[in-house]
This record gives sequence, structure tokens and C-alpha cells, in this order.
Amino acid sequence: MSDTLPDRLSQDPKSPFYNEELLKLGVGIRFNGVEKTNVWEYCVSEGWVRVVAGAAVDRQGRPLTMKLKGLVEPYLDKQDQA
Repeated sequence: MSDTLPDRLSQDPKSPFYNEELLKLGVGIRFNGVEKTNVWEYCVSEGWVRVVAGAAVDRQGRPLTMKLKGLVEPYLDKQDQA
């Protein structure tokens, strides 16, 4: 597999942008130059991330998220592959 990541990726299994194989490899996100560990979904071309907002969940049990706009830099987390 190449190190090229998709433009958009989601952790929600019901999303069309969900990719279980890629998520198992470990995808890291730098947002505006800061490492984020609570990213639920991202889109590089549109410049946004959805981050989990605490422990709150909706009626379907999915975490509540907030959309933040800025520079999104996804990368494969090489530490998880060791």
C-alpha cells in the first residue's frame, strides 16, 4: 500500500468515506500544525476536521462532533506498524 492517504476519511462505519483497512494502519492528523488525537472525520480539500466533543453521544450512540476549519495534514502513523 502506498503512503498516499485519501482526501476524506471517516471513523463512522456507516459513512461512505469509511476505510477499515486504512484505519487499522493508524492515521494521524496534524490540524493547523498541532497533533490531534480526537479526529472523527477529515477532508483535506475542503480544509476541515470533525473532532469528538467530550463523552456525549447522540441517539444512535455516535459521538457528538464539532467541525473545525483550517490546514489538515493526514499521515500514516509509523509507530503503530511496529
